[in-house]
Amino acid sequence: MDAAAVGQRLAERLAASRDSKAQLLLFAGTLFLSALLLFSVQPMFARMVLPRLGGSPSVWAVSMCFFQAALLAGYCYAHLLNRHAPAKAAPLIHLTLMGVALAALPIGLPSDWPEPPAGDAYLWLIGTLAVGVGLPFFAVAANAPLIQSWFSRSGHAQAKDPYFLYGASNLGSLIALVSYPLLLEPMSGLGQQAALWTAGFVALGFGLAACGLVMALNVGGTAGTDTAANLRVTEAAPAAGISWSARLKWIWLAAVPSGLLVAFSSYVTTDIASAPFLWVMPLGVFLATFVLVFTERPLLSQRFLLMVQPALVAGLMLGLATPGAKGWTMALVAGCGAFVVTTLVAHRELYEQRPAPEHLTEFYLLMSLGGVLGGIFAALVAPQIFPTIWEFPLLVVLGMTCRPGILSARPDRDALRDALTILAIGIGALAAIAFAMRAGLMPATTLPRLLFIGGFGVLAMLAARQPLRQLAAATMVGATIVLLPSAFNVGNAERSFFGVHRVTLTPDREMRILMHGTTIHGAERLVDAATGARLTTPQPATYYHAGSPMARGVEVQRAIKGAAGGGLNVGIVGLGAGSMACYSRTGEAWRYYEIDPVVIRIAQDASKFTFLSRCAPRADIVVGDARLTLAKEPAGRFDYLVIDAFSSDAVPVHLLTVEAVALYLDKLAPEGLLAMHLSNRHLDLVSVAAAVARAIPGAIPVLADDRTPDRGLDTAQSHVLYVTRSAKVAEAVRALPFHAELAATAIRPWTDDYSDILSAMWRKRH
Repeated sequence: MDAAAVGQRLAERLAASRDSKAQLLLFAGTLFLSALLLFSVQPMFARMVLPRLGGSPSVWAVSMCFFQAALLAGYCYAHLLNRHAPAKAAPLIHLTLMGVALAALPIGLPSDWPEPPAGDAYLWLIGTLAVGVGLPFFAVAANAPLIQSWFSRSGHAQAKDPYFLYGASNLGSLIALVSYPLLLEPMSGLGQQAALWTAGFVALGFGLAACGLVMALNVGGTAGTDTAANLRVTEAAPAAGISWSARLKWIWLAAVPSGLLVAFSSYVTTDIASAPFLWVMPLGVFLATFVLVFTERPLLSQRFLLMVQPALVAGLMLGLATPGAKGWTMALVAGCGAFVVTTLVAHRELYEQRPAPEHLTEFYLLMSLGGVLGGIFAALVAPQIFPTIWEFPLLVVLGMTCRPGILSARPDRDALRDALTILAIGIGALAAIAFAMRAGLMPATTLPRLLFIGGFGVLAMLAARQPLRQLAAATMVGATIVLLPSAFNVGNAERSFFGVHRVTLTPDREMRILMHGTTIHGAERLVDAATGARLTTPQPATYYHAGSPMARGVEVQRAIKGAAGGGLNVGIVGLGAGSMACYSRTGEAWRYYEIDPVVIRIAQDASKFTFLSRCAPRADIVVGDARLTLAKEPAGRFDYLVIDAFSSDAVPVHLLTVEAVALYLDKLAPEGLLAMHLSNRHLDLVSVAAAVARAIPGAIPVLADDRTPDRGLDTAQSHVLYVTRSAKVAEAVRALPFHAELAATAIRPWTDDYSDILSAMWRKRH
């Protein structure tokens, strides 16, 4: 007997048993594997494309938006296939699609794909995702509704309510997301990951074939089941059975948490690092909410969730409005809670609004549509209309509309009047206080902000049985950080594909600072600290003060080059506010590499910073990712090359790999010096860079641990790893006052194929 006959007989036996555990295991296992592949490919491919875009946190936001759109396309295809294709033909059609998608594997970046454009790269990234992973992802995306629909026609005893299989799907998704940063990324390279994914795709094809055969045999009556009754269960009900208001509810209840997922991920990765570990945590929590509440008996009390939601909204707004590390920590903790609780509330309400199984594919289709709309707003629309990540608090407030009683009930006239009164009085009071502060009629203290957030927060918690009044009070909590001065709206903010940049004055108005997220990227003292007189020459501060390792490295190389004759050739990766320009001299060639045009515009604006306008008015600036632009430079060009791209919250991992450092050294003169600025609040990058440098033959790493007394923004302490191939240069930098012994390490060096952000975070904390 051949394999086909064996498979046919096995499928007949499975289809013949309406309560078969094997049949249930087949469908659940295939759905589990499909979800595992679907959600492991997302961080994997985004990790592949990340080096092309400077490690920007927008890579993950746009990638999630693309994957949501591809998921919608897959659900739409599944809905059409389920509605219009004969039951026996549907599996063959889908397996044909899987076979075509197999030809596009293994997953990877197209070898001849063009470089990303300077500036915003939204369209380039979407095109790269479509070409690199679009077809395989589309084929796998259709499986969740298809497999559940096929199971509803399988004749199994539980076929009348197949929604429970959604748990297997989300469990597979959750395991994929957890295992990627914990197992796959630390233990294997991208090439191995792509090969493993291809093997899983092939196995999925066999599982789909078996599920489709079971369904087709049952519908065809081969298994002896009541085919007519089965068809009555699975036939689609008339469209009139579902109102448009119900459809719009599904879309909205899916859109808000989906948009919040993207917004929260952007907020976290902008302030820590853009890496798979931090990408998948919010997405994993998002999927876990389905497991917790998308069931007849939810594992978490809805009453408890509804009680704490307003408090978390108020806590988040208070954290966002408070400057410094304390405010950031408060916003992160309350933001995590608000994201989780809002998503749980919305997804539970979705479950309560679910239709009968005959509308299953339409339900998932509209859920996916809502997810796409929320993702598009947070990933593509919000960066164009908001100067900072306003979409995060906005969507947290909109999450209050997902509570029971807001979307389903007709508003009571008295309740509506009360809600409008709360909004009118609150906004009027906030506007009056904001005007008085800006006009100097009252001091810009934090007290009014605390009173408004606390007062309206308490009102929101007390109005639990009055949804519209509660929504109005929560809206006023959010309006407080918009209308009153706060850490979230202070200064002049500009947003680009690569993050949020804010130029602001210190409270004493003596210094102007440039911030990326919550990281200071440069500071210029405007007033002499001793005399109080206004300075007429720019004075670099923070990591770039006159005695800093990066500044002293210029002196070392100038002395070495002076002995040989000729002007110094310097390369600076990471322009910032342009602080390093003030260490240049006439006759020297300094070239700057910056990926973000917004940063260049800020640095060249003399009304913001004067480093470039006074020290290098005709600065040579190259726009683009440092790996791509430096690769075009001739070998041996630079005497001194500074890589200053790691103090940012969004760390470009691809600039700290063996291949990257080998490229830098290739661009150095024989007695050249590489300086990598590795100061970072969240990641231990010194040990990573040391391991990378030691993996390159002939490279000599020397650590500079700046012990300059910390005088606030004037002199920030820094960690710099010098690397050279010249013993003479190595001795010169060892003679600097901040030389420190470089500890031995067994850390595996990062490569373009391998990195481990999680371990770097762990070492920094411990």
